[in-house]
Amino acid sequence: MNRRCFARLCCMLETLSGLKATRYMTVDEQVAIFLHMIAHNVKNRVLTCRFHHSGETISRLGSRVCHAVIRLHPYLLKRTEPITEDSMDQRWKWFKNCLGALDGTHMKSLVPLEDKPRYRTRKNDIATNVLGVCSQDMQFIYVLPGWEGSDEDSRVLRNSLLRPNGLKIRRPGCYLVDAGYTNGEGFLAPYRGQRYHLNDWCEGHQPTTPKELYNMRHSSTRNVIERCFGILKARWGVLRDNSYYPVAIKNRIIMACCLLHNYIRQEMEIDPFEDNASPDERTGDNGGGNDDNVTTIGTSDEWTTFRDNLAQTMFDSWNTTK
Repeated sequence: MNRRCFARLCCMLETLSGLKATRYMTVDEQVAIFLHMIAHNVKNRVLTCRFHHSGETISRLGSRVCHAVIRLHPYLLKRTEPITEDSMDQRWKWFKNCLGALDGTHMKSLVPLEDKPRYRTRKNDIATNVLGVCSQDMQFIYVLPGWEGSDEDSRVLRNSLLRPNGLKIRRPGCYLVDAGYTNGEGFLAPYRGQRYHLNDWCEGHQPTTPKELYNMRHSSTRNVIERCFGILKARWGVLRDNSYYPVAIKNRIIMACCLLHNYIRQEMEIDPFEDNASPDERTGDNGGGNDDNVTTIGTSDEWTTFRDNLAQTMFDSWNTTK
């Protein structure tokens, strides 16, 4: 982030989160040390040598700044904005009332030996499973870190709907999800058994059926969450490399990194990581009463018909413009 962005962040942490200067350290220095720590994933002793403070002081201020960033979540989490019927975005305009996209990703964590089997992923990494929900402009709407790496994404999503402060999906809104999730109320998934990933449409391959065209456009649009995770990990080394922190601390760091990601995208005209970051390797309005929110995950004839009609509408329109 640039100097103006950094100065404004320090001001927000001081005025809104209550972060205070100490006898020997200003707020600016505390924030700078924390940002250096999460950006480069360096050990405590490296920070001690670089900033000339004791290891105990570095650890204490890291925890203090991390909590202060998390307290900014009412201001930094993106509010949901449904896609309108007159949207000019060529990718999103087909998905009226869509709120964004969601997916899970793995982030390496340090866990006790006896807990490693539960955190071991299919790639044999020891990691936590993180659910991320983002808007069309790659800002996080909701983040749920902390689940074991061996857990399925659908289980994590189901739990997020049941939490008091969990993911809220105001009807008729929905999120784009991949084939690992169920196509049902609130979650629009691709057709299984059809070409889907963007690489499948290279070299001049064109869709030949409504389902293939739907999958192509769904993949192109839902890719926003993979790009969002890619930028997040490119920006913060602590989320990309091996972890030095116990899982409970790592979960708080993950949340803080997601909030800072949003802050940078809100405050800076150009995100320096957007053009260089690769998509993640793994292929809202939180108010309102429960009657208006989606609270379960399951298939339904209504949503199956809705997806079929949407696919046919896309295909008919595409044929008329060929």
